[in-house]
Amino acid sequence: MRTRLTYFTLFFMGFFANEAHAQRTKNFPKKSEYVEKMPHKDSLWVFIMAGQSNMAGRGLVQPQDTIPNKRIVTIDSLGKWMYAKEPLNFNEPTMKGLDCGLSFANEMLRAIPNGISIGLIPCAVGNTPIEQWLGDSICRHVPLLTNFKSKVAQSKKYGEIKGILWHQGEANAKTERIPFYAENLRKLTKTFRDITGNDALPILIGQLGSYAEPMEWQHKWDSINNIIRDVAETDINTYVIYTQDLESKSDKIHFDSKSQRTLGKRYADTYLEEVTAMAKK
Repeated sequence: MRTRLTYFTLFFMGFFANEAHAQRTKNFPKKSEYVEKMPHKDSLWVFIMAGQSNMAGRGLVQPQDTIPNKRIVTIDSLGKWMYAKEPLNFNEPTMKGLDCGLSFANEMLRAIPNGISIGLIPCAVGNTPIEQWLGDSICRHVPLLTNFKSKVAQSKKYGEIKGILWHQGEANAKTERIPFYAENLRKLTKTFRDITGNDALPILIGQLGSYAEPMEWQHKWDSINNIIRDVAETDINTYVIYTQDLESKSDKIHFDSKSQRTLGKRYADTYLEEVTAMAKK
């Protein structure tokens, strides 16, 4: 009897897992469209998307998220350039979903010169505390800082790195880690700039959501958000993306699809208002 129950339990677990996978991937692109001729190096603005799962993307991809634009390119897991379609991140194939990248790039294109293209480079890996980034830990088969360095090197061959889109902090919202977060965030922004060779590189940091449960967790998330704001106030090239009104999937951890698209637009609006506009003055 026990064997029979175990069999049926495993059967139904497998069935529901397959159903969840089918739902998650049903709108994924059926094919990749590779770039035959890259834009001129001076005409490609590259943005590196780094952090943990909310930057990697866990939203549900819908058909509107897979419409390519010839002015928005990204890379596949082998480093080959292709026209961007969601989902962009390839580091976690069994969990990947909608991120904020394509929304960010499309919003940028509304305001930048017609001759400029956008390159999106995915570097995020879920559930990675900031200490693991600083220590170059291997997480889900990805050496975090080494991977970042390799993506920077490739980006520089084809374009100019114009900024980093960073979203991370849930993994550090723990009693024992919060006191060290400000120092480590400052260390990491300096490390990123050292690697890119640009000590004024714009780094845009998205705050954590306001939907965590129980409330004790939200208080810890709020502590991380306050630290992000404080760090940005002491660094003229670091900018905060506010998220308090964004919504979560049912897991109360990850932004839903609508919020991911809004988040991408806010990254773009902040870049255009704070970085591009200031450069013109």
